[in-house]
Amino acid sequence: MPWSATSRFELVPAPGALALVQDLLNTAATAQDPDLLADMESAQAWVSDATAEWSAVTGLPAVETVLDADGLQELRAFRDDLRDMSARAHEAASETGPVEPATHAGAAMLQLGADGSVRLQPQESDRRALVVLALAALFEGQQAGTRHRLKTCRNPRCRVAFYDRSRNVSGVWHSVRSCGNLANLHAHRERRRAE
Repeated sequence: MPWSATSRFELVPAPGALALVQDLLNTAATAQDPDLLADMESAQAWVSDATAEWSAVTGLPAVETVLDADGLQELRAFRDDLRDMSARAHEAASETGPVEPATHAGAAMLQLGADGSVRLQPQESDRRALVVLALAALFEGQQAGTRHRLKTCRNPRCRVAFYDRSRNVSGVWHSVRSCGNLANLHAHRERRRAE
């Protein structure tokens, strides 16, 4: 199943390598779904699926990534920092104030292929390989002007990552039917009480 974390929510994945970032964000637990990075077995299964899907999307060789206990903890921290930054990016600047950047890095090499294309090759085989791939996807998304379309649901109990395909990039719910309707119903009831 492609992009196993994102498919749990029946969402269309983000285009290209940005789908890796979306899928990583969607490994987090929700009210109905477990955290795919909760234990070593499920985390390694997700990593294997995600790197294979990344390879299929980009046409580049899959990156072998083996996690250990420390690497799993660091991968969870990276995911959580990405989720927090994604949520803050779509709040009003006046509400958030200055943001302390999180530092995540990994080594990579750029290679010129025989066909003239430039390829990114992570130089790591642990969780830092995934960090490199995710950061490269975010950078490519910034350059292409698509990064801002990757959002987390405004519902604080949900926070599912989705790719906003609306024309004016105004989507705030991963699903208008579930999270959006619930929030609108709540707001309607509050307005009626105030009247």
